[in-house]
Amino acid sequence: MRQIIYFIKKFRYFLLFIVLETLAFIVIVHDYSFQQSKFVNSANSITGGVYNKVNALSAFFYLKRDNQLLSEENVRLKNLLEERENKFVLDSFTVIDTSQYFQKYNYSVAKIINNNFTKRNNFLTINKGTKNGLAPDLGVINSKGIIGVIKNVSSNYATVLSILNTNSKINVRLKNSNHFGTLVWDGKDYNITQIIDIPRQALVKEGDTIITGGKSAIFPEGIAIGVVKDFKYEQNKYQIINILLFNDMSAIGEVQIVKNLHKDEQITLEQRVVNE
Repeated sequence: MRQIIYFIKKFRYFLLFIVLETLAFIVIVHDYSFQQSKFVNSANSITGGVYNKVNALSAFFYLKRDNQLLSEENVRLKNLLEERENKFVLDSFTVIDTSQYFQKYNYSVAKIINNNFTKRNNFLTINKGTKNGLAPDLGVINSKGIIGVIKNVSSNYATVLSILNTNSKINVRLKNSNHFGTLVWDGKDYNITQIIDIPRQALVKEGDTIITGGKSAIFPEGIAIGVVKDFKYEQNKYQIINILLFNDMSAIGEVQIVKNLHKDEQITLEQRVVNE
């Protein structure tokens, strides 16, 4: 207590100055609208800046969660679109028996937890497995295009045969025509793949968009892949067609698993034709 009294006596003039300055400031802000508005604007500017920094920091920490929610929402919308597109086709033909209605593709979310892209035969690992309904030969895509095909599955994980694998072969076509080919990789540049088996009469131009062909039972038709970077046409055929991928295969996070609900039926029927 003595120390407090001693402190007040020692600094009484300074403390009195602070009290008077505070009172004067309060009077000015309270009685004069111009000064009041200036004070409020300054305070808002300071607090607004602080809130903006705090919000930016919070957004950074919640970015992972928001990306997950966004991926799940994209999958939900894709499934909804798939259902409505099929129903629209049936309704346009005035189908009365609704038991004939079917959804061909189903989508689910997964995350890449291991990504190889520097070898000749690259694989990826995702954090979903048989517990989540995954099986071999399901397609893996993201918002920019195809990633690969599921190869092996355990209870909680699955390995994906990347399109950057010399054993990968994906049915594709030119977006501006019905000419089909096969997407392969020469094992050199992870940004560039190749197309083979394009017929010689196909008109290929640099910048042409390449999409999935829809002839396989894995990927739906029309999923983006990349654009024609350059090509070589010699001896009356295409010797090489290089495709610049839309995807940056060195930086892949959230992906979507494509499940063809009618794959077994399609394959069984096709095998029956082959065996006859």
